[in-house]
Amino acid sequence: MNAIFTTPPRPFDVTALFPQLAPLARTATRLHPRPGSPTVHDSSVGGPLLWPADEPWPSCEEPHDSRVTRVVHSPDDVRLLRRVRAAAAERLRLDPEAPQWTPEERETWERIKVGRPWFDGPIPLLPVAQLYARDVPFPCPPDADLLQVLWCPFDHEEAAHPRTALFWRSSATVTDVLDAPPEPPVVQQDCYLPEPCLFSPEQVTELPNPRELDKELRDQLDDMSRWETIDPARYNTYADDPGELYLNNLSTAPGWKTGGWSSWPRTDPRPRPCPECGTEQVPLLTIASWEWDGGSETWIAEEEPANPAPPPLGAQDCNFTLIDIIGGYDLQLHACPASPDHPHIELMP
Repeated sequence: MNAIFTTPPRPFDVTALFPQLAPLARTATRLHPRPGSPTVHDSSVGGPLLWPADEPWPSCEEPHDSRVTRVVHSPDDVRLLRRVRAAAAERLRLDPEAPQWTPEERETWERIKVGRPWFDGPIPLLPVAQLYARDVPFPCPPDADLLQVLWCPFDHEEAAHPRTALFWRSSATVTDVLDAPPEPPVVQQDCYLPEPCLFSPEQVTELPNPRELDKELRDQLDDMSRWETIDPARYNTYADDPGELYLNNLSTAPGWKTGGWSSWPRTDPRPRPCPECGTEQVPLLTIASWEWDGGSETWIAEEEPANPAPPPLGAQDCNFTLIDIIGGYDLQLHACPASPDHPHIELMP
């Protein structure tokens, strides 16, 4: 695991003002991914998977539209360009008068920006996340203690985001590990290649997004008079209106997490029936583009350095995994509580 991160206490106990919220509390596990060097035995983002050597590596057989992007790169091109950018950023941090690019870096960029030929065959999936139940609590099938999430690094016709595949397994049964899984020859966007990160799991309490509450309770949350017992100075520190205060600071945590409540930042909640048995599915894993934003800064971990030196990849943009889904969306994977190995649902609300 990575360093320990601790979410600050919520600005105040909203259930004391609205007791109806207390029974709705759920536990979520914030994952706090940070750049690292994971092994197959770690819970991670973008790290190597504990994949059996005798099990075929999955591929996406669906067609991919070459018109969605002008230039595509190989995963190795993306990794090299990230190293070049990181070296340039560190050089400028140490010496603001240093050249933005060295001749070697500019030559590398000129070579990579041309791109690679389009590829029309099956696309090997990329590892996105690996979660061991010993590190992160999440609903597992009875014979499993490991969840592996992979995706195709291309948008698809019915969804403008990578399509995910889930694999459940018992880690104890994997004795011979696949050393060199295949990689896609190209990826649609560099932000679909996760930067290897380790997790720092932390359990927090979440309350429903306001859109999931009944109208009576929503109206009460919007009633300024119900908040009069809150110190005005503290109240004004966190919000200009009750809805903003509750949504950004008191309901759902931002960033990568398991469990908790679904987030509905742009759309109304919609039914999530299991495609196989009809049971309402529950949040399994949130694949987040950002760990926090300008409206959710109260969720920044207490140990988060304000100006780390050197800053890890993504620190400036609060995006340590370097995943970005349509400019800042989250991809929320939901699983069936009756049987987690039923087909999952992808939501990008």
